[in-house]
Formats: sequence, structure tokens, C-alpha cells
Amino acid sequence: MNSTDQSAIEKIAANVVETKFEDIDNVTLDKTKYRIIDTLGCLIGGSTDVGNPELVNLFRDTGGKEEATILIHGGKVPVGNAAFANSVMARSFDFEPVSPLVDGFSCPGHISGTTVPSALTMAEAVNVDGKQMITSLLVGDDMASRILAGSGFGFSLGWDGVGTVNAFGTAATAGRLLGLNQRQVRHAFGIVLNMLGTTFQTIWDATTSFKLCQGLAARAGIFSAQLAKAGWTGPEDALLSQFGYYKMFTEGCQRPEFLTGKLGEAYYADSTIKPYPCCRIPHAAIDGALELINKYSIKTEDIREVNLELAQGGIDHKCGDPFTIGDFPHGNAAFSYEYVIATAFLHGCVKPEHFTEKAIRDSRISDFIPKIKLTAADDVRFEAARVNVILNDGKILTKSQEYAKGDPQHNPMSQDDIISKFWTNVEFSGKISKQKASNLLDTLLNLDKLDSVGTIVRLITP
Repeated sequence: MNSTDQSAIEKIAANVVETKFEDIDNVTLDKTKYRIIDTLGCLIGGSTDVGNPELVNLFRDTGGKEEATILIHGGKVPVGNAAFANSVMARSFDFEPVSPLVDGFSCPGHISGTTVPSALTMAEAVNVDGKQMITSLLVGDDMASRILAGSGFGFSLGWDGVGTVNAFGTAATAGRLLGLNQRQVRHAFGIVLNMLGTTFQTIWDATTSFKLCQGLAARAGIFSAQLAKAGWTGPEDALLSQFGYYKMFTEGCQRPEFLTGKLGEAYYADSTIKPYPCCRIPHAAIDGALELINKYSIKTEDIREVNLELAQGGIDHKCGDPFTIGDFPHGNAAFSYEYVIATAFLHGCVKPEHFTEKAIRDSRISDFIPKIKLTAADDVRFEAARVNVILNDGKILTKSQEYAKGDPQHNPMSQDDIISKFWTNVEFSGKISKQKASNLLDTLLNLDKLDSVGTIVRLITP
């Protein structure tokens, strides 16, 4: 069959199998290394977040074949379970890379939190080198990013795209590492279609399970590839068939050109590196608040009111309720404009330690939050913000922030910023030594020269 006659799913499956490390340009390679550094730093920082030790213990108690390592905690379990736990840890502070950029089009997504830990976990299980891990990761990231860009994140239907597109991406990565042929890769995509899910309600209700979708997608993608290797079959076209992904989980594939445009030439992935461990939407407001604090040396006791002028869409997506701490305080705090802005003014920064239960229950936070007002403004772009600080003497200080720090096109994090963030996570965690962390950083920067990814695993376990 001529390549021009192939369907999108056939072309994507072929790309998964046929991509060579040499096809990856140096810019993409460098970005991939820093994205891996960022994601694994977030995994280290989130390793003991609420619920994670209990999840690890469940997998240990379940037992099974010792195939891959649960990072930081140690111990080997079946590869799907290890990838599950490792992915959940990466998402725990909502700090990992987000928002794939596909041919200049950016859309919300949390792909790396699943694909990076899954690629490392699978690569350990089959014992490959750094080049093979990078290549398998990129074909998975690329597929997930293209599928997501084809329709968008799917807010209106309630499906969390993390639990859908990430599973396809992991299936591609796992299929590549398991040596599947093109036909088997297509079957893996069809098989994983049966295992998609997860709901935004877990975020709206501020539950621990907001990070569950990251792990579910990891395990589903790996299991689908394992089944395909064992001879199982799935629907021929997991994406565009009558009851395929776009029909079942989205409002349709509105941008089909993203599925195969520049396929094999450009490898797409998350492109936004977050400077703050919380929902991306309030980041511009945090930037604005911190700039005012630093410029005018503002003290909280001098503030009468903070008025955040925001897009209505941004306010609508503010799902954390800082006034109702609930059973999982972190869930309310990380998705609340009021909490993160109060934190910025009180601490002069927003870091992982500010999302512990002790920090969230700090009475200074609850006393300051009532001073923060949210106002819809027609001239403020979604994810932008205008921060107005009204002082006790009536003076008004204003900062408009159009693009938050981390925006890949307008306000990117530098390589030094990403390294600094890595150390922030390592120091917060306290789970690996400075020497190990330094060796890990050097290893990841030279990942394409690594003979076995087992070296990475040993550096992320005590």
C-alpha cells in the first residue's frame, strides 16, 4: 500500500516502529532531556505526597513478578504497577511539564507525567540504552500530543484527557520498547481504547484521585502493548472509526491535519515548564503578584485588597475552594486562585512546601484570603491576569501579565531555570543525597550516551 493511501492510524503506527534516533534533531533532543529532568525532579518532589506511600504499599502487598522499580521508595513490582506509581508521583504537585505544542498550536495537557516515568520504567524492564529510551518516549509523546491537538482537552464532556490520550502515548512507547511490529502497534491502540477514562470531577471535588489518571493511563498503555505482543487484537482504527476515540470521548476531530502533518519530521510534546507547583491557569497572576512584591517591597499588613482581573474562562476553571479545606487540603489549595496568590504575598514565592497540610492550615493564609477578589474582565486573555493591589493608604499598584513564566513561545523557562527547579524538588523531598542528585542530573544531560537506563533508576532510589 502506498503511504499516501494509508489511514492516519496506519501512518502513526508506522512512525512508532520506523523512527530512528538519528531522525531526532538536536533542538528536540535538548528539549527532551530538559523535559525528562523536569519530570523526574517533580517525581522526586512528589514521592511522599498525600496518598503516595499508601499506593506504593498496595503495589508491594499485591506482589507479582519483579520487573521494574518503584522510584524513590524502592522495590520491584510488575512493570505496569511500577509505571502507575511512578506516574502518580510525578503529577503529585501538579508541577510537571504541560501543554503540548503542535505546529504552533498549544492545548492543555499533562502528557509527560505519564510518558516520561513510563518510558523509564519500561526501559528498565527491557534493559535498553538511553537512545532507545529517548526514541520510544518521543514517539509516544508525539502520538499523544497529535491526538490531543486534534480535538482539544475535552472540558465540556467531562473526560480528563490525561486518562485518554496519555494511554495512547504510553501504548506507543511500550510497543516500541517491546519490539512490536506495525500491525501489533495498531492492535495495541485498539486494545487501549477499551481502557480509557477518568473524570474532571476528581479535580472539581478536590480529591486525592486527581493524580490517579496519570497512573491509570500508564498501566493501561503498557498492558495494551503486552496484550498485543501476546497476540490479542483490537479495533482497526482506534481514533476515527464509528466508535473510536474521537466519537466516544470528544466532540470530534476538528483538526485532523495535526494527526499526520510533519509526521516523522517533527516530534511534538509538552512544551510548558511550570515555575510553580499548582494549576497552570493562575500562573500569570502569581507572576504579577511576585513582581509587585519585589518592585515595591509590599508587606501584607499594608494591603487592604487584592483585585485580580481575569478572563471569565479562567474564573470558571477555578475549582479549588480555599474556604473548604476538606479531606485533601492540597487539592483545594493547588487549584485555587485565592490560595496561591495569598501564598505569593505571604511568602514571596510559591513552592512545594507551601502545599503541605501544615502550610495550608496556616492562619495567616485564611486571614489574608478574604482580601482577594476575582473580577471578570473582557480585555484579559485566558490565563493572563491583571493584578491590582490596593494599599491601606489608598494607593493602587497594578501589574498586567499577558504570558506567564514558562510559556514556550513568549516567556519560556531557561535551562538554568529548569535546573534550579530540579534542585527545588530534590531539596524539598530530602529523599536522595545531593551527590546522587548531581550524578542524576549529569546522567540525564548525557542520556543519549548512556549504555543502560538502569543507571538512572539506581540514582533515584535510596
